[in-house]
Amino acid sequence: MKLMIFLSRFPYPLEKGDKLRAFYQIKELSKHFEIYLFAANYGEIEKEHYNKLTPYCKEIECVKLSKAQILWNLVKSPFLGLPFHVGYFFSADVKKKAEEFAKRINPDRIYCQLIRTAPFVEKIPGVKILDFQDAFSVNASRRAEKASFLKPVLRWESKMLLRYEHKMAEVFDRKVIISEPDREALNLPKENIVIVPNGIDTAFFSPRKIEKKYTVSFVGNMSYPPNVDAVQFFANSVLPIVWKSNPEVTFLIAGANPTSAVRQLASEKVKVTGWVEDIRDAYAEAELFIAPMRMGSGLQNKLLEAMAMGIPSITTKLANDSLSAEHDNHLLVGESAEELASLVVNLLSDEKLSQRIGASGLKFVLEKYGWGQSTQPLVDLIKQ
Repeated sequence: MKLMIFLSRFPYPLEKGDKLRAFYQIKELSKHFEIYLFAANYGEIEKEHYNKLTPYCKEIECVKLSKAQILWNLVKSPFLGLPFHVGYFFSADVKKKAEEFAKRINPDRIYCQLIRTAPFVEKIPGVKILDFQDAFSVNASRRAEKASFLKPVLRWESKMLLRYEHKMAEVFDRKVIISEPDREALNLPKENIVIVPNGIDTAFFSPRKIEKKYTVSFVGNMSYPPNVDAVQFFANSVLPIVWKSNPEVTFLIAGANPTSAVRQLASEKVKVTGWVEDIRDAYAEAELFIAPMRMGSGLQNKLLEAMAMGIPSITTKLANDSLSAEHDNHLLVGESAEELASLVVNLLSDEKLSQRIGASGLKFVLEKYGWGQSTQPLVDLIKQ
């Protein structure tokens, strides 16, 4: 069976959540289908990155988006009735090339990741499957609550996204999403949306014993607003409370593209690395992992990766709702700065608790979040 996959970004390197999900899904789907990949992409694709996908794809076509084109896309978005989130990636040229690619391949199924790619295939005939991934309308709404001067724009964007999500639900024959909370947030008939969670490469992310250089770590794409908010909240509100009882605690912030706001957090006790060649080091070099998410949606890959490496982890209810882990068993869950600070101090002072949470979290991920088992509902849906 020919499966054509449409992406808004080339899925390598794996520094963003949508790219990681796409890469591992393609790897699993290639065991069942002939994969034809069409991807828009900002900038050039390095040959070594391109070669990471060739073992799993029958054919790959990429369309480059320039900075000027993206700016023009954003200007046009409101006039085309598109949310900025969708309009950013959309152009008539990309749409035309996508349609030509589909006409030449004549696929049995079409699979689109994110509503960003929906305009590419809206007019292409055939059985179409859409991966909403997250409820982006809810993500924008949560960001609007915490925004200042961008609040009106984000509120408008949230309404546009919700409208577009519902429109695309009618266009696509089958739909998937990453978690139950995101499915609930879409406010669409639940029986028509299959949950396909993220997974974890447990062969790559596994426990490793190396020297602990930091106390607490956070890993993620550091230009993504929910991640920026999380590290600012921890550094400015949680750490000062922790330091009252344990002044030696250090905080590592690792991940690509740190914004100026993130870089400004750097100090003697707060390290900002930027891109890390082997991201596993950022997890393993810390005694515990923190994901104090207050915005965003979907399943947090960072938590899966930390837990797969046996690192005791702390997060918020917002992040754990999608993960469905048990508090005080698989990880620890707190909300306020005081609660999170108390959990950090308790983990650091109780070695048995730390070891128990780390071991239980590892077992939880191994049993529930392998990529093979995570992707199987999608395989079944495509085969229907």
